Amino acid sequence: MFGTVLLLLVPLCAQGGSGEERAEAQRTGHVSVVVVGGTGDLAKKYLWQGFFELYVNQAGSGKTFSFYGGGLSPVDATTPVLFEILKAVSCSREVSQERCALLKEQFLRLAQYRQLKTQEDYQDLAKHIERELQQEGITEAGRLFYLSLPAFAYAGVADKINNSCRPTGGAWLRVVLEKPFGQDLRSAQVLAAQLGSSLKDEEMYRIDHYMGKQVVAKILPFRKENKKFLDPIWNKHHIERVEVILKESLDVKGRIPFYDQYGVIRDMLQNHVTEVMTLLTMRVPMNLSSSEEVLQNKLHVFRSMLPLRKSQAVVGQYQAYQTTVQQEMNKTKDHASLTPTFAAVLAHLDDAQYEGVPILLISGKMLDERVGYARILFKNDIFCLQNPNGVHCKPKQIVFYFGHGSLQYPAILVSKNLFKPVSMDAEWKEVTKHTDVNILGLPISDYYVQTPTEQKEAYSELISHILAGRKNSFISAEHLLASWGLWTPLLDSLAHSYPRIYPGGADNRDLLDIRVNGKDIGFNSEVVVISPDQMGGTSANSFQVMQGHFRSTDMVSAWAEELVERLAVDIEEAAEAAVREGGVFHLAFSGGSTPLALFHRLSLHHFSFPWSYTHVWMVDERCVPLTELDSNFHGLHEHLLQHVRIPYYNIHPMPVQLNQRLCVEEDGGALLYEKEISKLVNGSRLHFVLLGVGYDSHTASLFPGSKVDGLGESLVALTESPVKPHQRMSLTFSAINRARQVALLAMGKGKHELITQLSRVKDNPDKWPVTGVKPVAGRLVWYIDYDALLG
Repeated sequence: MFGTVLLLLVPLCAQGGSGEERAEAQRTGHVSVVVVGGTGDLAKKYLWQGFFELYVNQAGSGKTFSFYGGGLSPVDATTPVLFEILKAVSCSREVSQERCALLKEQFLRLAQYRQLKTQEDYQDLAKHIERELQQEGITEAGRLFYLSLPAFAYAGVADKINNSCRPTGGAWLRVVLEKPFGQDLRSAQVLAAQLGSSLKDEEMYRIDHYMGKQVVAKILPFRKENKKFLDPIWNKHHIERVEVILKESLDVKGRIPFYDQYGVIRDMLQNHVTEVMTLLTMRVPMNLSSSEEVLQNKLHVFRSMLPLRKSQAVVGQYQAYQTTVQQEMNKTKDHASLTPTFAAVLAHLDDAQYEGVPILLISGKMLDERVGYARILFKNDIFCLQNPNGVHCKPKQIVFYFGHGSLQYPAILVSKNLFKPVSMDAEWKEVTKHTDVNILGLPISDYYVQTPTEQKEAYSELISHILAGRKNSFISAEHLLASWGLWTPLLDSLAHSYPRIYPGGADNRDLLDIRVNGKDIGFNSEVVVISPDQMGGTSANSFQVMQGHFRSTDMVSAWAEELVERLAVDIEEAAEAAVREGGVFHLAFSGGSTPLALFHRLSLHHFSFPWSYTHVWMVDERCVPLTELDSNFHGLHEHLLQHVRIPYYNIHPMPVQLNQRLCVEEDGGALLYEKEISKLVNGSRLHFVLLGVGYDSHTASLFPGSKVDGLGESLVALTESPVKPHQRMSLTFSAINRARQVALLAMGKGKHELITQLSRVKDNPDKWPVTGVKPVAGRLVWYIDYDALLG
C-alpha cells in the first residue's frame, strides 16, 4: 500500500524552468520510480540517494511515490541487499534528525525489490502498479524507469517496457539511459534506431551527470548574467585559448573489461568534456529554458568544428595498465593493449567568433590529482615594465572549477584584472574569506569567487529535472550523433597508435606536458618509445614512404597520413617552382571524398603555400547548384578555399548553372570554361592536375563506355555518369594530358581490387578510362596508400 505523507512543501529544484515545466513538477498524481539495476554500483553510490532527495523535496507537492529496485536476481535473495542500500541514504543539513528519521521510514515503506527478467515480469509490475492505484483511488502522473544497465541491454528492456509496462490514461513515461551510448557513430546510430522502435524521443533522457554539476549548469546563466562584460571579449581577438581538463588520480582496476573496450576518449572526452566545451562556445540562448534553442545552438558548434585529425591528439597509458589487463581479462604476458588512459586533443572551430582559438580537451587516469575545470584564458595586452607582478600583468582568466583539487569546492573564479561578475541567483554567493591556495597560476585572493550556497550532488539535480520534464540538461539523439560524428574519425585514426607510457601520479612530472604547434599538438618532451617489435605487432611506422613504379610510371606509396603529407609537399614544391618561373601556378582539383584529407593538410600545415599566385580550377563538376552538398566545388570551398588566403578572382568554379538551367548544352557552359582556361593558362597547359580513380576506373567525370576518344581536341565537355546526378562537366583527356604534372590518388582498402586489376590491364580508355591519363610532355605520378596497394 502507498504511504500517505504530510510534510512541509519543499520546491522542486528546477532553476530557470518554464512555466509549463513548473506546472508539470507541481501536478498531482502518483509516480512509480523503477531503477532497473537497482542494486548495482551506480544505484548504490548515487541513484537511491538522489531519489530519496527527490522524495524529500516533493513532500507536500500533491504527488505520491512508489519505488522499485529491479534486477535479474530472485526476490528473496536480493530484497535484503536493496534495503541495506536504502538504509544508507541521508538527509541534508537543513532537515532535522527527527524529520529525517520519519522520511527514511516512509521511503523504505514505499520501496520494494522486484525481479525484472522476462516480459511477464514487466507485465506483473504493470498489474501491480495499476492494482495499487485502484485500491488507493489515486490518479497516475507517470512512470520513471532508470536503466542503470550496460548499453547492450537497453533495447531489450525498452521493448519490454513499451510492450508491457506503459502507463495509460495520459500519464507520462520517462526512461533514463546511462552512458556510454555506443562506441562510435555507427553503433550509436544502431542503438538510437533500436530504442526509437520502442520509445519516443521525448520519453528518453540520456543522462550525462556532468550536466548536473552545479558549476557546469551555471555556465550559460553566468554568460548571460555577465553579458555586458563578456560580449566584447568572448571572441578570437581576446581569447588566447579554451581548456576543458578532467584529471583523475585513480586507476581503472576492477573496470578493465569495460574500460579496455572504450578508453579515455570514449569514456570522458566524447561526452563530459565535449558537453562542457559546447556550453563555453555556443551562442547563449535567448531563453535558457528552451530545450530546442539550447539544442540548436549546440548543434551549431558541432557543425562548426573542424575535423579532428590524428596530428591533433596525443595519447598515453599508465604503466601498470598492461599488467592489470592481463590479470583481469586473463590475457597472456605478450598481450599488448593500445587502449589510452590519457588523451589530449586540440580542437578548432570554423567560426568567425573563435577562428584560430585553440581548444584543449584533456583527460586522464593516474595523474597527480583529482580535479576538473574549464578555463578561458584571455590575451593580456598590457606590459608592465617595472612591476611584472602587478595585477594588470597577471593572467586574465575565468575558471569554471567543478570541484576537488586544491580548492575542494565548486566555484566560478574571475581574475580581478577582468571584471567583477554579477550574480542574479540566490543559490550562489560570493566567497570573500580565502585559505592560502593557488588556482592555475594565481593566488585565490586575485580572483572574484562565486560558489553555490548549498552543494548538491549531480545525480540528485538531474533526477529532479527528469521529474520536471526538463530536457535541456540531457542529450538528444541528434546531439549524440553529432558528437559521435566528430569523434569517430579521430578514434579510427588512433586505433593502431601506441600510447606514451607514463608511471602515474607525481612521477609523471613533465612527461605529459603538451606543446601546441599551429593546428597540431604533441608531447613536449622526447622519450624513448618502445618499438612495434617489442610491443608484439606492427604499426604504421613500420613502413616508410616507398617510391616505385605502377603501370610503367612513377608511384609513391605510404600509409594514408604519410601519403597525404608527401602529396601536399609535392604540390607546394610544384607551386613554388611555377611561381619562380612564371609568377603564377595553375592547379586543378577533382571532386569526391578522396582529396578531403589533402585539403585539410594544405590548409592547416602549408602556411607558406603561394596561394596569392595560385589559380584553382575544377577537374569536374556535378550538374547541381554550387551551394549544394553534392557539388564538388562546395566540398573544395568548405574544406580548403575558405581556410586559405586566395584571391576570389583566382578561383574558377565550372559554370554548370547558366540561364537558371543546369548543364544545358546550348547554354555553352563547357565552351565558356574552355575559353577561360585558354585565356588565363599559357598554352592551356595546367601546372598540376589532381585526379582520383573510381571503383569502375573512371577518372574526372570520364566514365567507362562513354566514348571518351570522341571528345576530340576540346578541353571541357558535358558527360554522363551512371549514378545520380547523371549530368557532369569535365576536363577531357586533351586538357588533362597537356598538364605539366598529373597526380592520381587512390586510397583505402576498397580500391585494392581495382588497383590489382589496373596493374594487369592494357591501355583501354573506353573500358578503363584512367588508362587514358598519359601526359604528352608532363609527368604522371600515382599516389597509392598501403591499404589500396596491399589490401
